Amino acid sequence: MLLRMSTLLLRTLREDPADAEVPSHRLLLRAGYIRRAAPGGYTWLPLGKLVLDRITEVVRAELMAIGDQEVHFPALLPAEPYRTSGRWTEYGDDIFTLADRRGAEHLLAPTHEEMAALLVKDLFTSYRDFPVTLFQVQTKFRDEARPRAGLLRGREFLMKDAYSFDLDEEGLREAYGRHRAAYRRIFDRLGLDYAVVHAMSGAMGGSASEEFLAATPVGEDTFVGCTSCDYAANTEAVATRAPSAGDPSTQPAVEVHDTPETPTIASLVELANARRLGGRDGWTAADTLKNVVLSVRQPGADRAEPLVVGLPGDREVDLKRVGAALHPAQVTVFEDWADHPELVRGYIAPQLLDKLGIRYLVDPRVVAGSTWLTGANEPGRHATDVVCGRDFTPDGTIEAADVRAGDPCPECEAGELTIRRGIEIGHIFQLGRRFTDAFAVDVLGPAGKPVRPTMGCYGIGVSRAVAAVAEQHHDDRGLVWPAAIAPCDVHLVVAGKGPQLDAALELGGRLAAAGLRVLVDDRTHVSAGVKFTDAELIGIPRAVVVGRRLADGYVELRERAGDGRTELPLDGVVERLVHEVRQVRASLV
Repeated sequence: MLLRMSTLLLRTLREDPADAEVPSHRLLLRAGYIRRAAPGGYTWLPLGKLVLDRITEVVRAELMAIGDQEVHFPALLPAEPYRTSGRWTEYGDDIFTLADRRGAEHLLAPTHEEMAALLVKDLFTSYRDFPVTLFQVQTKFRDEARPRAGLLRGREFLMKDAYSFDLDEEGLREAYGRHRAAYRRIFDRLGLDYAVVHAMSGAMGGSASEEFLAATPVGEDTFVGCTSCDYAANTEAVATRAPSAGDPSTQPAVEVHDTPETPTIASLVELANARRLGGRDGWTAADTLKNVVLSVRQPGADRAEPLVVGLPGDREVDLKRVGAALHPAQVTVFEDWADHPELVRGYIAPQLLDKLGIRYLVDPRVVAGSTWLTGANEPGRHATDVVCGRDFTPDGTIEAADVRAGDPCPECEAGELTIRRGIEIGHIFQLGRRFTDAFAVDVLGPAGKPVRPTMGCYGIGVSRAVAAVAEQHHDDRGLVWPAAIAPCDVHLVVAGKGPQLDAALELGGRLAAAGLRVLVDDRTHVSAGVKFTDAELIGIPRAVVVGRRLADGYVELRERAGDGRTELPLDGVVERLVHEVRQVRASLV
């Protein structure tokens, strides 16, 4: 393949676009890989499409190597299957819906579990047809409220999703393991620094769930790792280690105190120590029980209901963790104070919530026998020695508190948690029978009785992976593509006219004939300085400069990643480049 920049649909930008928020967005726009078409939607220009296709090729090769079979479902789907599964309502405002000319409702597919289950139901009737795994690379749609960060959070994106069908749980675990291993090979080939972390299943449901997160400071996901063991998890999935329960009957009686002007935890702790509330010293924020009111609206509900979450006062509520725990309900900050005068803002008392008929969930640290300084549900008043299991009984526990660096590891006693940020590039689930149950997918088993298959789901954000690689592989001059997915193997920069241009085109033709992908900057209306700047911005691994040394029979080889520069005889450069590229390709298989 030989591309000439004089005719290529490519416009590089000297300045950062005003709306570019993260490095990948800024550099992909500046280097001419993508162009914004609509909020959350991008046009792929030729160089960008080549990168997207190369990532797709890697994904497809690894999945077919483990026996997956490629299909292609429609993107425009009828509403009924999603109503049957319950996800038409669960997705809420996150999906694009429309009606056809006859009034029948449809959606633009966010994912295709329903379609995969129905296809298997339609075609397979016997246990002899299993196991089977289907995959596709397909455009998906989500009605993001605030599209941002270029390809990282869009409304339209390219995704690979695979669906495994097995007859038993052991088969599901084996399929899950195969895909987990294949994902590692895929992301290794893409040159990504990533972590595999425990995750929540969300809208997919099911049991086991892991995310593959590409580490980067601009990532929207936060994940933890342990300093002593191999535990890793998305912060939404981190389980808090609960302290031992105590005997509520051994604690002192509740005492209510006047605590004027203490609507915050800090002001309450200061007053409690100044007045020795409850006859004790050394009050800290961790000794207080903070009660936060949230609004929770269930799918299809007309209105939200208040929910109070109790947690130690030294912690903040993490709405992402609450949302993950209460999915598919929508969780927002409570604002309807005027409609609920029974709740005294800043002084809410857990010991009265049951009488008020308001649901109360607590952090796992709030165990039976634990004693707290908390609100008395009266303005300017708090209570000491409020005991869980005696003075209030929660409706359950919830992982709502923020996770912090230094927190104890949930799986080992020695380690502490460290926190990093990342981009979700893959997610795998053991779905179980949620969708085969919804559509009564039964086949004849070996004993002559019906058997219901169990499913796994395995997704990769293909277009998002382009951005993830760009986030990790760039410098202050531009992109630095790994060889596995670079749009071209060699970038020929013509630093001159006449003989240099002729030599570059001849060299490019020989390299292309040998199977390399070649980009030739044959533009005659721009300076050599602009060409060098564009070559660094575009980020192809190797640049060959055909310039003033051509008269002596030499060209210059520049390595984009290491800034290495080597003069090579023109008559030997083809053999060397072909050898190097073939070595790289062989190492990636």
